[in-house]
Amino acid sequence: MKKNRKFVYIGQIAGSMILGSLGAVVLSVAAGDGMPELSYLFMGCLFYGPFLCYPFFLTAYEVYLLISRMYSRTRQKAEEMSGEAAVIRQPDPLFYDFYVMLLAFFYELLYLFLGKSISFRADWQEQLINAEMHAPIYTGSVLTILVIACVALTGFLILKVSDASKTPPLVTVLAMAAVYLGGALLVIFTWQVYADWMDLYLVLVPLNYFLITARMILVKMDEYREDPERSSKIDSVPFLGTVNHLLKEAKRWPAAALLLMWPLLGILILILLLFGQAPDAVIKAFTETSDFRLSAQTAPPNVMVDEHYLCTVAAGGDKRIVHPIRRGIRHGHEVTVNRQLCIANAFEQILEERTPELHRRVRHFYDTYGFPVARMIRKRWIADLVYLLMKPLEWFFVIVLYLTEVHPEDRIALQYTGKGLQDFAG
Repeated sequence: MKKNRKFVYIGQIAGSMILGSLGAVVLSVAAGDGMPELSYLFMGCLFYGPFLCYPFFLTAYEVYLLISRMYSRTRQKAEEMSGEAAVIRQPDPLFYDFYVMLLAFFYELLYLFLGKSISFRADWQEQLINAEMHAPIYTGSVLTILVIACVALTGFLILKVSDASKTPPLVTVLAMAAVYLGGALLVIFTWQVYADWMDLYLVLVPLNYFLITARMILVKMDEYREDPERSSKIDSVPFLGTVNHLLKEAKRWPAAALLLMWPLLGILILILLLFGQAPDAVIKAFTETSDFRLSAQTAPPNVMVDEHYLCTVAAGGDKRIVHPIRRGIRHGHEVTVNRQLCIANAFEQILEERTPELHRRVRHFYDTYGFPVARMIRKRWIADLVYLLMKPLEWFFVIVLYLTEVHPEDRIALQYTGKGLQDFAG
């Protein structure tokens, strides 16, 4: 049996590479480029295969294993009722499920880091760069999420390696409850980060988790054999007798685990209170974020490569200090605007119109040093400090504007509106 499984595992890898190469051919022909070069086929084999096709092969085999287990149980019951010899079931793969889940989480993290540019340490208040996204889990609640994940992993391990016939039923049911908690957490996280059809790959992680969980529960139910002698001793204690009566039939375990999941979560929350976690830390983990489905906060706009560092100050500083006044448009994207930013941009316009050579030099200086400064403004207090340091320059810009313009406030007010003074002429 193990030898047959080795062929299956090798076949999954080989099949994904072949399918990846075929995908490269199809994409090349569909684009009108004809048959692809050898290097493109090689990329399809080593990229499309392992990262796009292989997860589906793993999931398909998990579906097969679950269906096989369900069919085997049906045959077992039918043969027991007819008095025939019991069918010998396939042993459950021990390490394959761990391999699938580890690989699934690796792929998911890789996709979130590279595909969605998620920064897991950046809460919604922080200013990010270009297409970066904030953390989908509030960093202040990470401890709560990690504890729940560890409890779920512990339950997973107990179900995977223990023998239900030699384990107290309550332990098995608690392990199932822990695994349920992990599944709920995984579903919520997937819903949090899911944005469009490209994110369908993220669904494979909870799907495989539930396929494996369902099969493990069936295995535990099949393994359990009631010991009448021990049951009679337990029944002599009223409370334990009631619990034993509820759990002595393995078919009740999944429902009992669903009920136990809630007190288990409550106990974890109470323990986490001792470590400074808020009672609603599980909720805050997903709502104290921005950019995602369950987010309840609005982050400052990202700093673009062509962004003025004063835009970062206006968006990321303390509102009582930097005084943002409205939203504006710069290079096709929204920015937060304050008076200091408008004055600086109006001054740059004056330079561009009246001293173009000087403006080119100033612009070159900013392109060289301005953006690195913007990237350093990651904290609110730094944005506030830059705003205060810019105050003398702001006053100088105002003096120049009032000395050179008939209506300086009109020019200041029109900054980042997409309009110019010529739009109101005549």
